[in-house]
Amino acid sequence: MATALKMADTIRDQVSAAEWALRVDLAAAYRLVALYGWDDLIFTHLSARVPGPEHHFLINPYTQMFEEITASSLVKIDVDGNKVMDTPAPVNRAGFVIHSAIHNAREDAVAVLHLHTPYGQAVSAMAEGLMPHTQTAMIAHHDIAYHDFEGIATDLEERERLVEDLGTKNAMILRNHGTLTVGATVAEAFLRMYFLERACEAQVLMLSAGRDGLNNPPQGVAEKVKSQSGQGVGMLANGLAWPALLRKLDRIDPSFRD
Repeated sequence: MATALKMADTIRDQVSAAEWALRVDLAAAYRLVALYGWDDLIFTHLSARVPGPEHHFLINPYTQMFEEITASSLVKIDVDGNKVMDTPAPVNRAGFVIHSAIHNAREDAVAVLHLHTPYGQAVSAMAEGLMPHTQTAMIAHHDIAYHDFEGIATDLEERERLVEDLGTKNAMILRNHGTLTVGATVAEAFLRMYFLERACEAQVLMLSAGRDGLNNPPQGVAEKVKSQSGQGVGMLANGLAWPALLRKLDRIDPSFRD
């Protein structure tokens, strides 16, 4: 504990207040992913771009389980994948390829979350993708892009196609792979992922009962939900859900702040 606190103080002294706040939020997102059972050992990635002109971003050390990650343990890298601050922790190349592509192309994509959950992977393997058959799916559906699977994402050339497929959307289903969301804050990216993952889970459960008897929503309802939910993510995430989620983590284990 004393060593961890000393390391946290050392890192905090080397970064701006804005970066430290971002580190705390991103570490919280890692802990929440673990809490909700969305992690995949050490093999998925959440990242956040550090304020400033350098386009540095933070990503997980490729040695830690998500429930272990703290604000000070996050690795800061540049657009070429080089570590900016000294740390022995390695960075996963596939994580760098996907996240650097989006951070570099989308100024509004401060946070990028990518998961390999069973439900997200199941929907990613369905030809129809996410079906707008539940309220949660309708909230997510209008903002989803799709990217075809090209193998494990270690090819830098794939970055151009990832960015092109994402376009101006804030969520993506990576075909035969998993889910991805972006946000102007970690909170916004997390709330989008929560809706997307809940929608995927509901779809898998719904289809497990068979397609016969599915109730198709009335015509025009999906469009109505789009208009109702399209502008509210920032307020819901930053003002309401995220502070509550941080309080939840603080009650369970506040060490993500170290």
